[in-house]
Amino acid sequence: MVIVLKPNAPGQKIEELVYEIENKGLTVERVVGSDYTILGLVGDTSSIDIDRIRINDIVHNVMRIQEPFKRVNRFFHPESSLVNVEGVELGGNRIGVIAGPCSVESERQIIEIATRVKAAGACFLRGGAFKPRSSPYSFQGLGYEGLEMLRLAKRETGLPIVSEILSESMVDRFARDVDIIQVGARNMQNFMLLKELGKIRKPILLKRGLSATIEEWLMSAEYIMSEGNQNIILCERGIRTFERYTRNTLDISAVPAVKRMSHLPVVVDPSHATGMGWMVPPMARAAVAGGADGIMVEVHNDPANALSDGSQSITPGEFSDLMISLGIIAGAIGRSI
Repeated sequence: MVIVLKPNAPGQKIEELVYEIENKGLTVERVVGSDYTILGLVGDTSSIDIDRIRINDIVHNVMRIQEPFKRVNRFFHPESSLVNVEGVELGGNRIGVIAGPCSVESERQIIEIATRVKAAGACFLRGGAFKPRSSPYSFQGLGYEGLEMLRLAKRETGLPIVSEILSESMVDRFARDVDIIQVGARNMQNFMLLKELGKIRKPILLKRGLSATIEEWLMSAEYIMSEGNQNIILCERGIRTFERYTRNTLDISAVPAVKRMSHLPVVVDPSHATGMGWMVPPMARAAVAGGADGIMVEVHNDPANALSDGSQSITPGEFSDLMISLGIIAGAIGRSI
């Protein structure tokens, strides 16, 4: 349930209303906007007399939220959330671009790629230190050594780091060394991990599961937010359908749908969605036109010899060209890169 208060409602009367509601066993979370203050009621609201609340002279409106996700719901938080990562905001006018290799392979490799994607305009450096692969015999990443290489690349370029976490045991280390902690598609419903990530305040990039509905995706974000972490970025990375031409099916329609349902920023990963490097630029451009708040692109200096997912990577030169076209599209819809 959401209670919208009238502008300039007296503080004492707000406190009296909050006290009354909390006495019924509910949690009240406040969102202070430019025009209205909103009280979000979390818990069993069946004991709340809506008509009694409505006649309160500081109440503008009362609405029940039918969806099971509450905190991530745009009814609860009408203004779009901004996630600030070392001075760069995701969710505002500027479209954030995350770029880098699928896997960190060497110090020289990651620093070279980081330098080139920054020169082209990337805001963040992605790189996999731990790689959850479908086959146990595939390259699994360099582990914590890879994280150290990412930190070196950050020192060289200043780009904040995005990297994927695999388990609860890694939370403390990732909270220390990674600027945006990525939860991969396979872990979207690892609820114990999501709860632990909710207890820290680092930004979390939550990828949509392989076959997850939008509601299931948002419910996973709710797990994180229910523990107190408000810094969540959603990532559409394609879903599994009957179509086998592409690696997955990129659901561009999920971007405007989620932005209508939720206040959280949405990023699109065309690399994992398509699985083919030549498809990445057109799908990235489509995502920006569709309202995405960011793009995550795999960039490798030698895709043919990459240790993982080379076929879906683009070269630094191709990435530079892509950034020029993204800037044109962003400008056409009143945004910037």
